[in-house]
Amino acid sequence: MGEKGDGAGQCAMRGSCGKKGWMGKELPCPYNGPPSEPENRQLLVDICGAEFAEGPVCCAEEQLKTLKENFNTVDALIGACPACRNNFHSFFCSFTCSPNQASFLNITTTQETSSGNDAVKSLDFFVTANHARGFFDSCKSVQVSSMNGYAMDVIGGGAKNYTSFLKFLGDEKPMGSPFQIDFPTTWPPEVDPLDLTPRRCSDPDLLSKCACIDCPDVCPTLPPVPSPSDGPTCHVGFLSCLSFILVIGYLLAVLGFLAGYFIESAIRKRREKAYNRVALATDSGSPRTHSRGLVGAGSLAQYLDEDSLGTQSQTESRHLGRGASLLDPIDTLQPRHYPLNAFLRRAFFRLGMWTASYPWLTFAIVTLFIGILNIGWQNFEVETDPVRLWVAPTSESKIQKEFFDKNFGPFYRTEQIFVTSVPGFVEGDNVSTSAITLGQKPPVLTHAHLQFWNKVEQEIRAIESPNGYTLSDVCFKPAGEEGACVVQSALAWFGPDLDTRGDGTWDEHILTCANSPVDCLPDFQQPLGPQYVLGGVPTRDDGSKDYLNAEALVITYVVSDSLDEEVQGRAMEWEEELKQYLLKLVPKARRKGLDVAFSTGISLEEEINKSTNTDVKIVVLSYLAMFFYISFTLGGGASPQEGEGVVASLVTWAINFPRLFIPSRLIDSPSIDTSNAPRFFPRLPRSLFVDSKFTLGLFGIILVVLSVSSSVGFFSFMGVKVTLIIAEVIPFLVLAVGVDNVFLLVHELDRQNLMHGPNAATGIPSTTAYNTGPMSPTRSLFDSTHEDMDANSMPLYLPAEERIARTLAKMGPSILLSTITETTAFALGALVPMPAVRNFALYAAGSVFLNALLQVTVFVSALTLDLRRSEANRLDCFPCIKISSRINLVDALPLGSGLGFLAKFVRRYYAPFLLKPIVKAGVLIIFTGAFVASVISMQHLELGLDQRLALPSDSYLVNYFDNLDAYLDIGPPVYFVSADIDVEKRLGQQSLCGRFTTCKEYSIANRLEGERKRVESSYISEPAASWIDEFLQWVDPAKENCCRLRVRDPTQFCGTRENNRICRPCFQDRLPPWNITMDGFPEDEEFVRYLKRWLVSPTTAKCPLAGKASFGGAISIDEESNKVVASHFRTFHKPLKNQGDFINAFAAAHRIADEISEDTGSKVFPYSLFYVFFDQYAHIIPITQEVLGLGLASVLIVTAIMLGSWRTGSIVTGVVALTVVAVMGVMPLWGISLNAISLVNLVISLGIAVEFCAHVARAFMNAGSGLPVDHPAGQKERDERMWTALVDVGPSVLSGITFTKLIGMSVLALTRSRLLEIYYFRMWLTLIISGALHGLVLLPVVLSIAGGPGFPLQEADEEWMSNAIRNDYDPFLADDDSISSD
Repeated sequence: MGEKGDGAGQCAMRGSCGKKGWMGKELPCPYNGPPSEPENRQLLVDICGAEFAEGPVCCAEEQLKTLKENFNTVDALIGACPACRNNFHSFFCSFTCSPNQASFLNITTTQETSSGNDAVKSLDFFVTANHARGFFDSCKSVQVSSMNGYAMDVIGGGAKNYTSFLKFLGDEKPMGSPFQIDFPTTWPPEVDPLDLTPRRCSDPDLLSKCACIDCPDVCPTLPPVPSPSDGPTCHVGFLSCLSFILVIGYLLAVLGFLAGYFIESAIRKRREKAYNRVALATDSGSPRTHSRGLVGAGSLAQYLDEDSLGTQSQTESRHLGRGASLLDPIDTLQPRHYPLNAFLRRAFFRLGMWTASYPWLTFAIVTLFIGILNIGWQNFEVETDPVRLWVAPTSESKIQKEFFDKNFGPFYRTEQIFVTSVPGFVEGDNVSTSAITLGQKPPVLTHAHLQFWNKVEQEIRAIESPNGYTLSDVCFKPAGEEGACVVQSALAWFGPDLDTRGDGTWDEHILTCANSPVDCLPDFQQPLGPQYVLGGVPTRDDGSKDYLNAEALVITYVVSDSLDEEVQGRAMEWEEELKQYLLKLVPKARRKGLDVAFSTGISLEEEINKSTNTDVKIVVLSYLAMFFYISFTLGGGASPQEGEGVVASLVTWAINFPRLFIPSRLIDSPSIDTSNAPRFFPRLPRSLFVDSKFTLGLFGIILVVLSVSSSVGFFSFMGVKVTLIIAEVIPFLVLAVGVDNVFLLVHELDRQNLMHGPNAATGIPSTTAYNTGPMSPTRSLFDSTHEDMDANSMPLYLPAEERIARTLAKMGPSILLSTITETTAFALGALVPMPAVRNFALYAAGSVFLNALLQVTVFVSALTLDLRRSEANRLDCFPCIKISSRINLVDALPLGSGLGFLAKFVRRYYAPFLLKPIVKAGVLIIFTGAFVASVISMQHLELGLDQRLALPSDSYLVNYFDNLDAYLDIGPPVYFVSADIDVEKRLGQQSLCGRFTTCKEYSIANRLEGERKRVESSYISEPAASWIDEFLQWVDPAKENCCRLRVRDPTQFCGTRENNRICRPCFQDRLPPWNITMDGFPEDEEFVRYLKRWLVSPTTAKCPLAGKASFGGAISIDEESNKVVASHFRTFHKPLKNQGDFINAFAAAHRIADEISEDTGSKVFPYSLFYVFFDQYAHIIPITQEVLGLGLASVLIVTAIMLGSWRTGSIVTGVVALTVVAVMGVMPLWGISLNAISLVNLVISLGIAVEFCAHVARAFMNAGSGLPVDHPAGQKERDERMWTALVDVGPSVLSGITFTKLIGMSVLALTRSRLLEIYYFRMWLTLIISGALHGLVLLPVVLSIAGGPGFPLQEADEEWMSNAIRNDYDPFLADDDSISSD
């Protein structure tokens, strides 16, 4: 032992001395002698090169044959890089054959072979660091396309430096060296270590130069590209430049506004004092200066041309309505009219009169109409397929998916399991990121755990479906039907040997396999890296992985998918059995100390569909809460007289009840008022039984249901499928935007009843209802603005039908305005190609339109019947029961104002307060600040929808996705598909390849390699699988065990098992010969012929370049034309942990594909399984802008036309836009991302904002006097009109939409569904509050400052209505139960 050669010209070993065992490899013999001439010089030169063309050597012929076999195997992996290949050959040729072998080899131990000879057991191989480093550097980047990895993973065990590389080469192992080779880093002086000059992959000569794929030093430098995740690049401190500009602009605007406000106020006060002095000097006693106490009346005397006209002012003002005293005489004689307004009021009056006069006929016609629309239910279908739901039929990603599925087959179905140790720490309220904290669970790798899971895997392989299908029948087999299933599991490293390994060796085997997967090939014969089967692997301080302390086992069963429904059905049937088995396994495994999380191919769709039924009770409860609120609130429009409330009645009864027990002689003389008489039971107010509108509220809800049902029927007939969003949201939406129409009609009818109802017949002036008591500290500001009627020209009492018609005449145009605006805004959403949004827009537009149509027809008829019932003293809900009327003293005046609480509050406190100048200024400043803050916040709005939100809270998939985010260390595969490159021609091949010297600089393979090196912007982390490079190397004649033809019949290919004697390499002796310049490569029909053979050639150890296993599905060939239709290049994204990563990966892949298409002049597109679901995020921002922009444009056009003022229409549109911006500003703060669901809600917010604004704006315009905007009293006149508008419709809007939806949303807060909580409760609550604040706070302020001039049409129309009653509907027959008949 310890023998050492004397230096140059001496050998250390020579020849073969037998094997260590029956299955071992030949071992060299120790030989301390001189070298000798080779037995076969040509063989030596062919293997080791020209440097061995002369001189003696230290190797025998049998050693050369073994060396050749080993080189053939290695060359299949590294042959594409001449520098690595030649360095590898030179290194081991010198080791085996160098005549100076003894100078750098020292045999340290020997062993006896099975034949009884002494053979080398171990030796020292002295190599200089320069040579070892150069050798390693030339090979470290060489790629193996078929495995999306590196040759170093196979030939060097994944070495990261040259010492690890040499150690792996020298370690004794079955698939490596048959004896131990050590590489000392120091040596004695007499040793002359091997110090050859290594070739570099960047050297220009053809024996060294490697392609870009295998040598980063020769790759072109790609221009820098920002990552898709990069935010704004311009910042001022922690603010983006846009935010900084907005903040500075806002501060300057506020300062300018305040300065201008104070200056303008001073000038205005001075001007008004001057006007008042002139007026007093002209005629201080003019009636005009005191007329009706209106705003600015005293300041307008100077505008009267003749004092004689002043005597007529009071009479004229009664006829010309609100603000009429502000008019000039000419305006008084010729008031400002808007023909469309008058036409609509008269049309709605006729409609109201007809529906009120013929209610049952109306019911019959509407019922027939609704019935016809609902016939379409027979075509009713619900769309649940996520692809058809969220991806437009014309979507590029959908088209690309269909192309991929057609040409390459659908992507595999994956059954994935995560196994971790118990206990674990899981955060409870974290769904947007991983809910598992790494490092909190103990290591999962123990011998007991592995044994338990080994039995589980055996049971899974034995699972049999009802029709007898097992894993073997449905799994993916890369080697063909006779091959093994792809099961990625750490136990695949052990094969059947786990049971034979005790507690002492299993961990060593895990480490060996994790560090060198090629030494532990699974049964499907492809290296299985630790990143596929181990999760949560800690990293040591030196950067190495501590595999034995991994937290999770990751097991993946790959199941084949197919477009054939029968084949797919088999897979789904087996998956159902697997799911049931795993559900039962979870508690069983927990008792063993293991936590199992899993997903099967059928799990996601099943669980998402199941989630739709999770919170049905909560949704129904929300509807019931809104229903009861509406029903009870409707009856409170005309409040009972003072003291008649339920609470007041109970209090009176409680106070008087003790008097029952007091002797009558002690009680004062009885009063004719029996309201305070003691009773055993309280006398509840009449309004509780008669004036309530519970039935009417129920009818309003029924109309909502009918409108939605009819919309579904109509669009189902048209072939538009229903989505789950429609089922959940549309009823809420219609109730939200439609119920305030009900309140407007009911409240206006209450107002008509107060002025012209039965109580008006007593001779009480109608103004009593509105002119009692002071309204605000500025009493003169808003006195008597509701004196709508001329008592001399209008009868005090009007029949019920006329009151109904007058109600619809007043509120119908307002309802029409909001309906047209909302319907148009929603319908424009149908322009969005995304089916979920398009279908929602259609159903929403149809439902809102139909609901409004029903409200102005059949609901008006129901209102008439309810009014008759009420005035006939019939009970609500039980109209057949009639109660007696109480005796009212004729001389008694009503004690109440006739206004409900909200109306009183708005009239007396809210409206006067809001219209104070200082309050207006504060409102504008606050809302402008809110707008700036919203724009700043919107910049942080994220895209995406965490799929865990769509699952039931108790779904087993929630745990699976948590484990997936925490433990899976690989990203999803991505395929770059080339569809129109003619690969049969050399130019087409050069556009694809990357391993040959004439490949295009920016070919697909080269470009993907360049992108892999900038993973932060490309999101690509693995080498691409380039089929063209593998195929063209397969035909290399130097790869003798790959492409082979029969010697006698070159038209026939040889099989893998046929003897080399009857076969020869395909391109042997070819002219021009095969070389890396691509000369001699096949083209045209020859190319396709060899390609087809390559695609069916099985991958073997002798020829790992064969294409069946790795590329069998990568190429689509049209058999008729014998052409390559398409091919793909497979690579992998980096691990994607959240929605942002997936969206950015999608964007990066499409950016890369577009650039490749531009460089190659052909169409290249990326495909990954998740792309089709994330396609919406590539377009959702422009879609959002398009939908909201078109919606706002429609709001502007419709409101401007319907209101008769572009100024007012612009203000309404601006306020609606601010409402939507405010909602978007709150979304990032409340964890709401932008996706299809939130986009639908933004469209809804636009519609609801219109609902808040339209009624207020129209009431403002119809309260006008036509006073010019620049009139000195114009500001006060607009204040008066705004006060009138708020009092008119403010309570109805508050009751009808704000409180109704707030009650419904408060119930939704109880939901356990995160999806309902975030995207419905949070977002709807935001949009309701934002809509209410903008519509009832900001809009009145802006209109009072800059609103357009109004139209004093109301009283003129009322005169026309009276004439219409007398002329068109005479004689008028009252119902038997009406008051007039009484």
